[in-house]
Amino acid sequence: MSIGLATAISVFIGGMFFGIPIAWLFFGAPIIGLVTDGMNYTFISGTFYHALNSATVMAIAFFVYAGSLISDAGLADRIVRFSYALVGRIRGGMEVVGIVSSVFLGALTGSSVPCISALIPLLVPRLKKYGYEPKYTTALLCSSSFLGYLIPPSVPALIYCLLAQQSVTALFLSTVIPGLLLALGYAILNYFICPKYMNPALITEKIDDTPQSPAARIKEILASTWVALPALGCPAIILIGIYGGLCTPNEAGAIAVVYCLFIGFFVYRELTVKKFWSATFSSILSIGVITMLIGGGTVLARYLIRVGAAQQVANFMMGMFSSKVMILLAMNVFFLILGMFLDGTPILILGVPLILPLMQQLEMNLVHLGAIIIVNVGLGVVTPPFAMSIFVGSRLSGCSYAELVPIMMKFLIFVGIPILLLTTYIPALSCWLPTVLLGPQMVGPW
Repeated sequence: MSIGLATAISVFIGGMFFGIPIAWLFFGAPIIGLVTDGMNYTFISGTFYHALNSATVMAIAFFVYAGSLISDAGLADRIVRFSYALVGRIRGGMEVVGIVSSVFLGALTGSSVPCISALIPLLVPRLKKYGYEPKYTTALLCSSSFLGYLIPPSVPALIYCLLAQQSVTALFLSTVIPGLLLALGYAILNYFICPKYMNPALITEKIDDTPQSPAARIKEILASTWVALPALGCPAIILIGIYGGLCTPNEAGAIAVVYCLFIGFFVYRELTVKKFWSATFSSILSIGVITMLIGGGTVLARYLIRVGAAQQVANFMMGMFSSKVMILLAMNVFFLILGMFLDGTPILILGVPLILPLMQQLEMNLVHLGAIIIVNVGLGVVTPPFAMSIFVGSRLSGCSYAELVPIMMKFLIFVGIPILLLTTYIPALSCWLPTVLLGPQMVGPW
């Protein structure tokens, strides 16, 4: 390892410790490393420009904007009613409503924070009236919030495609089955543990558990579906447009923005001018942060490739472990550790360029790799000590960090980690669906 590389790594880690914004560390660390080694750093501006001069970055911006509009347009109430009609009457069904709602809202927003922001104020007070402790409802919603990373359209999938030069449509499909398995696993675990978090002293309303006739059930589902149909139409239009070959992902993102504006203003009529400007402003801030991270992270990745760090990592891992099974396990541990301290976008930008040379040596299918990494990034959102979902959930619900973590760890250990391992070692979970729908030429051998 050169002196410059050691200095760059020290600056990066030390800067994070002192709270310097990571986007600036992405720029600062390689510049200091290059200067220390006396290397040319004129490539930085060109690298930054070319990293952002991409249709995929445009798609990311459109989907972020659509997600912000959706969170202010009144879709959450309709999604919750629809979810309750589907699963609300089974044991622990009121909590499963939160899981199902997270899946649908995740498909609409593609992110975890808008999902939590919409569902916690909506569900925690309501479920408390039925005896569910607020800490449990909040922990379950926080644990489910990253399902939006796995249900298309997914911003992390777009970022991975930008870094690994893979098909967006194939990556969108590769995470669907792992995402649904996670939702099912959460629902099953909730079935067994939710009675522990029922407090009769909190009950102010009784759940109507009177058996309904099949006709009444069908009528309720149809009515809730009709109300939620405009909200559910957004991901349907996006996916039909992309997979039907009608539009590119960035064009689908633009259509999603226009569709959300129409639904918010003219169908649900809950998107006011004030909310519109608020969503636009928050989107500009989010897009600005993401573009700085992508541009700066690409500069750092290019520097690491120039000095041979990525190849050194590959050689180190190949020398330490003799089997592909152990290398993939070590990769998962690496990403989970990163998830304890970094948010999803920095993990992708920092981690993907480092492990790509190693995975190419192992002849790893890069669509399969993308699914593994995105599941890892999603779990990182709910992994303490630094977990954005916990911080946001705690602030919105009033529950303490210490109350949420033990419950969330149950979902992580008994569902999250097993599904991650299944996704890692059973390529069919991520590669079968895109192969069937897009053809083996788009996915490659797995």
